[in-house]
Amino acid sequence: MSTFDENKADFEEEDEEFIDNLQIVVDSGQSMMRLDKYLSHHLKNISRNRIQNAIDTDSVKVNGSSVKSSYKVKPFDDISISIVRSSRIPKEVIPQNIPLDIVYEDDDVLLVNKAQEMVVHPGHGNPDGTLVNALVYHFGNLPSARDGEIRPGLVHRIDKGTSGLLVIAKNEYALQFLAKQFADHTTERTYYALIWGEPKEPKGTINAHIGRGFKDRRISDVFPEGEYGKEAITHYEVLKSLRYVSLIKCNLETGRTHQIRAHMKYLGHPLFNDAAYGGDRVLRGEIFSKYKQFVENCFEIIPRQALHAKSLGFIHPTTKKWMQFDSELPADFQAVLDKWEHYLQFR
Repeated sequence: MSTFDENKADFEEEDEEFIDNLQIVVDSGQSMMRLDKYLSHHLKNISRNRIQNAIDTDSVKVNGSSVKSSYKVKPFDDISISIVRSSRIPKEVIPQNIPLDIVYEDDDVLLVNKAQEMVVHPGHGNPDGTLVNALVYHFGNLPSARDGEIRPGLVHRIDKGTSGLLVIAKNEYALQFLAKQFADHTTERTYYALIWGEPKEPKGTINAHIGRGFKDRRISDVFPEGEYGKEAITHYEVLKSLRYVSLIKCNLETGRTHQIRAHMKYLGHPLFNDAAYGGDRVLRGEIFSKYKQFVENCFEIIPRQALHAKSLGFIHPTTKKWMQFDSELPADFQAVLDKWEHYLQFR
């Protein structure tokens, strides 16, 4: 049975915090000035290049309307900016030649199939051996890398213990373009999960706020009345009922931390072997010792939460065409599914 180690950074963000939302109301005495020049003057800590990318990706609105860089700012203009945070990885991150399962790559984006044991970025308990360490090595060996600057652009993340597809931006324009899609909830993200039990409704939507837990900051709690946390929406569908467990498909509208894991626990169906959310013990089934041993054997096969980011769709930053990718279930996940199906054949 897996354990939830409080000394490890298990609480990886998969939240749309890659975007900063800023608001500026132009002073009454402001003379007319180009928008890009005005923003560069007022946003000292943001490079002109990032400001230009925000304008070019329709992430800057003036009085609620899209504008070009040449727009002349006037007194009392209401400017809203959704700008991606700096993606530059510090040089002290050690480049490591860690194999990456690269699904697709071009000049703008890199798509990887993250292994379940890999942590996305360095943190407490995980100083190296992460996806970012691998990306720093990979990008550092690209001809486009210059002067030691390495810019693997994370636009979303996947929990430690969760496998599946991740897209990374390879330049700042792509980073802004993709991050805005995630923030606007216009990407397509499908996860497969094995949960305890069978939901009453085979198809449904969970719309309940999620925030860090008050008692345990390492996990997310659900706040159905919306009194705390952020809006979180998960659409689920049962793909296969296996009496004591079910294989479900989840589509995310939002990307809150541990969203599927917290929402399914809230629904009364924690993910199989999810130690953080109570799924690492027998929650459905029989009282016989052979059944308990069968479940323990399943836990050994998949020593993590049974969750896989199966498909990912987004608009490409340069071609502006929709790109859709799919992945196979990893071996441990598939093996547990097969084991449950085989078990039920003899019940």
